[in-house]
Amino acid sequence: AIAATTDCNGRYVYLNPRVGTLAAVAEAARNLVCVGALPTAVTNNLNFGNPLKPHIYYQLRESVLAMAEACKLFETPVTGGNASLFNETDGVAIYPTPVIGMVGVVQDVDHITRHAFQNEGDAIILLGNNTDEIGASEYLYVMEGLVAGEPPSVDLLGERSLQHAVLAMAQQGLLHSAHDVSEGGLACTLAESALGAGEDPFGVQVTLHDAVPVLPLLFGEGQGRIVVSCDPRSKDEILTLAKRYGVPGRAIGQVVPSDEGFRIDGRATTLEADTKTLAELYFGAIPKLMDGTEPS
Repeated sequence: AIAATTDCNGRYVYLNPRVGTLAAVAEAARNLVCVGALPTAVTNNLNFGNPLKPHIYYQLRESVLAMAEACKLFETPVTGGNASLFNETDGVAIYPTPVIGMVGVVQDVDHITRHAFQNEGDAIILLGNNTDEIGASEYLYVMEGLVAGEPPSVDLLGERSLQHAVLAMAQQGLLHSAHDVSEGGLACTLAESALGAGEDPFGVQVTLHDAVPVLPLLFGEGQGRIVVSCDPRSKDEILTLAKRYGVPGRAIGQVVPSDEGFRIDGRATTLEADTKTLAELYFGAIPKLMDGTEPS
């Protein structure tokens, strides 16, 4: 089978064109390995303002260099692409948005992995480290109205090791689900995995021991992280595989029935919500906006 994805966070690139573009390539690759596909090739859509202006030219140059760096390391050649320049209104440019289109190959369709949790009682494992990074996040944008700070740092070698580890886990049939941490941070990733398609959501009981402030812990968008779930009997094997590839990994909780709710316990705080309420907010947001009513 073939898997495909498109990714880019324009806020990241606006705040740091090189790091933001590295993050776009890395996220695309994570999305593919999460379904069990080996990243294979890239196309792109370079959306920028007027490159005759020095700061716009700088954004474009840094983005292209970063894309080349990441694609070389991930062995994903850029097979083509296009450029859309001079995107401005009244002299104000759009956010620089070098969209990454990446395709991958799934060698065995029996090992395609879904993003949603599949079974009550499954162990939840976090691959990668939580970091004290909140800059450029969805949290700052939605809650504070800010596009500010440095986007989360990107370790390309660490990302490549994570890709190989997750692919090995998928190919050995160890994973029941895999979902990368991106916009919204770890809390949103866990919620999306729990809700699935909305028909049969699960609850979550997670405990985090990181010495990281609560906002970046729950909503920071630190790169190089994937949340996987598995049969509890496979937990040790997954953690052993992660260690073999040099990827940090630890069990953080379990999938529970929906009536037990969504709960994340940290060292200094607890985030708790009713699963049914989460599902209504998540799947009802767009219909409510289309009806002209604000989501509650």
